[in-house]
Amino acid sequence: MRPFSDPQLTAATDDGWRRQWFDIIYRHDTRPSRNFDLMLVVAILASVVVIMIDSVPRIHSHAADWLVPLEWAFTVIFTIEYALRLAVVRRPLHYALSVWGVIDLLSILPSYLSFFVPGAQTLLVVRVLRILRLFRILKLTRYIEESGQLLDALWRSRRKVLVFLFTVLTITVIAGATMYIIEGPQHGFTSIPTSMYWAIVTMATVGFGDLVPQTTLGRFVTSALILIGYSIIAVPTGIYTAELASSLREGGHTGKRDVRNCARCGLEGHAADARYCRQCAEPLPELGNG
Repeated sequence: MRPFSDPQLTAATDDGWRRQWFDIIYRHDTRPSRNFDLMLVVAILASVVVIMIDSVPRIHSHAADWLVPLEWAFTVIFTIEYALRLAVVRRPLHYALSVWGVIDLLSILPSYLSFFVPGAQTLLVVRVLRILRLFRILKLTRYIEESGQLLDALWRSRRKVLVFLFTVLTITVIAGATMYIIEGPQHGFTSIPTSMYWAIVTMATVGFGDLVPQTTLGRFVTSALILIGYSIIAVPTGIYTAELASSLREGGHTGKRDVRNCARCGLEGHAADARYCRQCAEPLPELGNG
């Protein structure tokens, strides 16, 4: 199972309120479930806006009296939703340990930690992870899953990339040592590590301007390093693109789709190795039998 795919979950019971809420929360093809998703989208976007506004000191000092209660209201809403997600499935731990379950927990946990643990207020920024939940609600996870092709190409080119990174590290050390000798502490190059930092910034063509060579020879080395930096940016791109093209030609992607229909919701386009419907968790027919 891919990291961002929905966990394969089944309802805790076949009838009763738990079954009804399972269909509302985990299915997306009925009016109640769509209304539930819409309310979640509104709540998530509103809570993220509140978090961003609350981080502005000037606004926080004047509006904390209503921003804090509003954020706690969102926290309670998401806590109830998280508890429902655990209560209506047969294996709650399976959901809790999935990527989406962890994201759901991290979106509410900082608020409680800041209430009980002194000094935990800095963790409140973690609540912006709530916005990641929109990928699941808006059914964007299928696009995240396609990243498997990109990761596969990156893994296949790892040896070439490592050789390239070692070459860059070697150039960085040599350039840093050279500039330390040429410029010296009197021009800000107080040590070889500091000069290596300058070399990295220069090769990345960022140019913060906190370290600037003053001598003619130092400026010549800087110019050469900038030109090297442009080629350094192009090399790994070419390596990665070649591997990605090769992977696509060979059909080396794991996201191959089949035409099996879900007997329950009718969804098509499941992964070839899928055993359950990614939308309603209904068992799928075996390949060749559907």
